[in-house]
Amino acid sequence: GPCTECSCSSGKETSKNTSNAKKKENGEGTFIPKIFFGTRTHKQITQITRELKRTAYSSVPMTILSSRDYTCIHPVVSNSGSNRNEMCVELLEGKNGKSCLYYHGVHKVSEHYALKSAHRIYQAWDIEDLVSLGKKLRACAYFAARELMVGADIVFCPYNYLLDPQIRESMEINLKGQVVILDEAHNIEDCARESVSFSVTESQLKAAREELDSMVNSNIRQKNHEPLRAVCYSLM
Repeated sequence: GPCTECSCSSGKETSKNTSNAKKKENGEGTFIPKIFFGTRTHKQITQITRELKRTAYSSVPMTILSSRDYTCIHPVVSNSGSNRNEMCVELLEGKNGKSCLYYHGVHKVSEHYALKSAHRIYQAWDIEDLVSLGKKLRACAYFAARELMVGADIVFCPYNYLLDPQIRESMEINLKGQVVILDEAHNIEDCARESVSFSVTESQLKAAREELDSMVNSNIRQKNHEPLRAVCYSLM
């Protein structure tokens, strides 16, 4: 059955919150760790959340971190192909006098789940559920998932969100003192290699070499550009 320490504990949520509030009043901070559950693919997250729904912990606050490729609902950005991140940032910065109306509705999603939790009808969800809700409420599912991380007990995400320090920083993930579960961890080596690897074509190398030649010959930050030019030449 449900444990007595987390928010799924039937009938004990109110007393637990009251107890925590008293501790805070007395200057005693209670740290409750989150569970970060990493998987290899987004498809596996869907399978795991489906299994979570079948357990006694289906009502535990959760979220799923994923890329804009899976969660963006802006009609222009979501159909733009490979530059979704750049277009999203431009809209958030208000370039060209345009902004994202879906981003301004992010709070609607967290309020929706908070209301469900208050009426004890909250259930585990997957990415498709979140995107459908975002479209219904005209709220950004990508940033809503990040906002829900604050109050979540379980955070589902792909491996690289936990392994790559740059992604951790951009997603504001702090693993200190948290519980980390890596599903099918034998895939970690491949994931680590992929996160620090990339493919480059010969034509891209040529273009880079020509630009760096121009920089060096024009005496523009030679100290920085000469080593990069040497790398291009050696690869060529």
